[in-house]
Amino acid sequence: MKRPPIFLTLPALIALTLGACQDANDSQKTDSEPVSDSPAIQEEPFGTIDGQEVRLYTLTNANGVQAKITNYGGIVVSFIAPDKNGEMADVVLGFDSADEYVSKESPYFGCITGRYANRIAKGKFTLDGQEYTLATNNDPNHLHGGDKGFDKRIWKAEPMETTDGPALKLSYTSPDGEEGYPGTLETTVTYTLTADNGLRIDYQATTDKPTVLNLTNHSYFNLGGHGSGTILDHELMIAADRYTPIDETSIPLGDLPSVEGTPFDFRKPTAIGARIGEDNEQLKNGLGYDHNFVIKDSRDGKLQLVATVHDPESGRLLEVESDEPGLQLYVGNFLPKDEPMKGKDGKEYSYREAFCLEAQTFPDSPNQADFPSPVLRPGETYTQTTIYRLKVK
Repeated sequence: MKRPPIFLTLPALIALTLGACQDANDSQKTDSEPVSDSPAIQEEPFGTIDGQEVRLYTLTNANGVQAKITNYGGIVVSFIAPDKNGEMADVVLGFDSADEYVSKESPYFGCITGRYANRIAKGKFTLDGQEYTLATNNDPNHLHGGDKGFDKRIWKAEPMETTDGPALKLSYTSPDGEEGYPGTLETTVTYTLTADNGLRIDYQATTDKPTVLNLTNHSYFNLGGHGSGTILDHELMIAADRYTPIDETSIPLGDLPSVEGTPFDFRKPTAIGARIGEDNEQLKNGLGYDHNFVIKDSRDGKLQLVATVHDPESGRLLEVESDEPGLQLYVGNFLPKDEPMKGKDGKEYSYREAFCLEAQTFPDSPNQADFPSPVLRPGETYTQTTIYRLKVK
């Protein structure tokens, strides 16, 4: 979304400077305010990373639904909601402390991924005639922002009460050249726990140089409760007629074929595991489902229902709304097959015990001219909204 340049008079500039403690881009000024003590928002220590204290924020709505978020990587640590019998369970994978997200080499559990979520081929892209080189941390490609992406940064946190529910606003300034990306990027990500049990995520960013940007959340869901076993019986619907096939290194081939007649047709609710074992080249390339689905052809800012997932056993239903053109489906193909990973509350996580639905621009868009553009320029504002809403069916 482009915005015209703003020119300030000297008196206005002085006033702005004196009011710097307020959010200079707070379009919801009358609808939200910072809180220091609220029953709907609780704050506690969550560990120490590189000598810096990390905090955990618990958002609770009137239904008793809770979302716990840390300012380390903007990670959604837990999302607790009732099943068909009213029993509460935590439906996202994670760890008990910030330290564990580092020491156990978290597979991006629940985090903000950026500057560029998903993959960029061979860690290179060209923008305005200049080539940029990034880390190839997913050999031979660049993945999720590099060696120390947004998922490994400590964000400034501001808990807020809003008319939509308790919220946590996270802010981070990524300097020019960080992880090889051009431009100083000012980013805010706001999590709001709504009255209808939705975890709404609003992203916003500006830059002082042309750059590329693709932000998403990487929560691992198991609607039966984290550590409860396979998600292959979960029934998935994705509102996409097309998808992006990949090569053996998970880079899109560039074409956008129909899902008709393929294991990627989730236009009607289908068990995730119903076709995952088929003899299909794309399933082999992704080691299962690890593919982007085409929701629309451009970033038009229009929010819509893009996916639903239903767990027949618990009755929980997840709705995903997004304004992004793509949605990445990943089903825990790289969770351990042999020795389980130890997660929160003494639970263990194994192969295909979670799924991710990551709203995004298409993978490798900086190198694929026919994909939705990921370019952000000075004077423009990047915005993105995703909502994960839990219901009972």
